[in-house]
Amino acid sequence: MKRMLLIVVAAFLTLWAVAGCAVEEEAAVEKPLATRLAEADQAFKNRQYAEAGNLFEAIVPDALEADDMETYVEAAAMRARCYLIQENADDGRPWLAKAEEQADPSGPRAWSRYLGVRGRFEWKDDDLETATATFLEMFGYCQENDLYDRAVDAAHMVALTGDPEQKFEWAVKGIDMAEKGNLTGWLGPLWNNLGWDYVDAGSYDEARDALEKARDYHYLSPSELPKLIADYSVAHVIRLQGNLDEARTAMQTVYEWAERMNGEGHPDAVEWMGFSRWELGETAISKGEVDVGLGMLEKALGELGQAGMPTWDEADWQKRNARVEELKKK
Repeated sequence: MKRMLLIVVAAFLTLWAVAGCAVEEEAAVEKPLATRLAEADQAFKNRQYAEAGNLFEAIVPDALEADDMETYVEAAAMRARCYLIQENADDGRPWLAKAEEQADPSGPRAWSRYLGVRGRFEWKDDDLETATATFLEMFGYCQENDLYDRAVDAAHMVALTGDPEQKFEWAVKGIDMAEKGNLTGWLGPLWNNLGWDYVDAGSYDEARDALEKARDYHYLSPSELPKLIADYSVAHVIRLQGNLDEARTAMQTVYEWAERMNGEGHPDAVEWMGFSRWELGETAISKGEVDVGLGMLEKALGELGQAGMPTWDEADWQKRNARVEELKKK
């Protein structure tokens, strides 16, 4: 779940509009590379991964022509990351290789960016030991070079890829750094990671406290999806605490929210319809409403299948199918 735990088409119908588009494109080329890189980063932060990927890709040849290799490395690495986050690692690897060819520790922003993306590819390849080593290297390097925001990113990733002791240690370390640096944008993901580590450890009271703190920070986001996921996470741990009526009420709100977003065409909404309906099914089963709960689980599988879960989390997909088959035999 923690792994989960995260687009534009324009049409111009007149010659005037096409001409206007050409002027805009020409103006965009004239922008300084640093400005274009910042704009691509902002699109990425806004979860507009397709658009961000195109922006990063367009920067690469211009940075090469300008002999600005730091910008070249940053843009190529982020082009790779955009592919990775869109579950297309194979198309991302050549871009990571481009970044690796020119990456040099003497350029702090490029080198740190490269390490961050390389580690994420290692993570997605399930090479957790290598990924953890990469993120630990990144953390030390970023501290030495006063890149504190990226040091927090590295701590956040060690909390995902490390062994059980490292997960708690580095989640707390990242939270401490983010609070001291007033990096509030990081506090939602960091508290979220810590909360889910507590869930995995069966410490549900501590998990709820951490996930409620994460929710407070996620609610500062202008985007709906982080807020919905935060509410889902809290409702999930409420169920695990055994507070079934409270969990049902909270998760029903999440489901209806996701359903509304799906009606509005949000690309991730059907996934969260599936996750929240699954939780409602498990709650019903825990309350003795087995037939009702089983029906919900089956519908949730349909939604998760529509969202592509067999591709992006095959293990969880198989686990959920096994759960349904087990209930059918009872």
